[in-house]
Amino acid sequence: MKIVFMGTPEFAVPTLKACIENFEVSAVLTQPDKPKGRGKKLGFSEVKEEALKHVIDIYQPVKLRNDRECIDKLKELQPDFIIVVAYGQILPKEVLDIPKYGCINLHASLLPKYRGAAPINWCIINGEKLSGNTTMLMDVGLDTGDILMQSRIEITHDMTTGELHDLLMADGASLMVDTIRGISENRIIPVKQKDSESCYASMLNKEMARINWSGEAEDIHNLIRGLSPRPVAYTDYRGENMKVFSAEALGATRGEVPGTIVKVSREGILTASIDKYVLIKEVQFANSRRMRVEEYLNGNTIDEGEMFR
Repeated sequence: MKIVFMGTPEFAVPTLKACIENFEVSAVLTQPDKPKGRGKKLGFSEVKEEALKHVIDIYQPVKLRNDRECIDKLKELQPDFIIVVAYGQILPKEVLDIPKYGCINLHASLLPKYRGAAPINWCIINGEKLSGNTTMLMDVGLDTGDILMQSRIEITHDMTTGELHDLLMADGASLMVDTIRGISENRIIPVKQKDSESCYASMLNKEMARINWSGEAEDIHNLIRGLSPRPVAYTDYRGENMKVFSAEALGATRGEVPGTIVKVSREGILTASIDKYVLIKEVQFANSRRMRVEEYLNGNTIDEGEMFR
C-alpha cells in the first residue's frame, strides 16, 4: 500500500509513524521551514523531523496548488492514498484526484461538529462532554467530505486542550490505520455529513482570550482550560497582563463586583464572576515563567480587594 503523507505539527507525528510501520510511505509533504525561537533560526516542522529519521523524500511547497513540479511528482508516485493530518494547506481538486483510493483526512472532532482550524479548543471552550477523531474522504470543501470512521473520547470536567490534544493525537494514529485497511478491503461505506448539524471552529485570537469576569464562572473555567496551554486566557492586574492556565468554579458569590479579588491564599486567587467564584490556580506574568499561585506568592503579592480587568 503506497502512501503520500501530508502533515506539519506534532499532532500529525503519531499517524505518520503508524503509516511508516504499517505501509509504504513514499513521500512526505510538510510546510516550509520557519524561523523559531529567539534566534529566529530556521526550524523544521515536527513531521519533517520524523520523516528525516526514516530517509523519506520530503517536499515543502509554499503553495501546493501553484507548484507544478510538486503536483507532477505526486502523479508520478501513483499513491494508493494521500493521508492528510493538519497539513495547513487546502488541496486543489487536481491533487484530490491523484490517489487510487482518495485523500483521507484525520480531523480532531466528531464531524460535522467543529469544522475548521481549532476544533479541540472550541470543543472545550463550549463545555462539550464528548470529543473524538474523524477520518474523512476529502473534497474541495472545508472539512465537508464523507465520514469514513470515528472514535470517541470523554471530556472530563477539568480536562485542558493540551490533555485532549494528546489523547486525540494518539487515538488518531490507530484510527487512520484502521481506515486505510478498511477502505482498501472495501469494508467501509462513506457517510455524507449533515450540514445542518455542523458548526465552525474558527481561528483563535488574542481578544477572545481575555477573561470576561461579568460572565458565568463555568464559562470562564471552560475558556481557561480551552486555551491551555496555548494561546492562554489572560486578565489584567494593575495594568499588567496575567496569563491564567488553570482554575475552577466554586460556590455562589456574596454579590461582589465581577472581577473582584476576594481572597488570596496558597490554594489560589478567589475571584468573583457574575454568579460564582473562580479560583485561579496557575498563572504567568510578563518576563516570568508559568507557576502555581502557591509558588508565585513566595516572592510576590496579589492584593485582596483589587480588580481584575
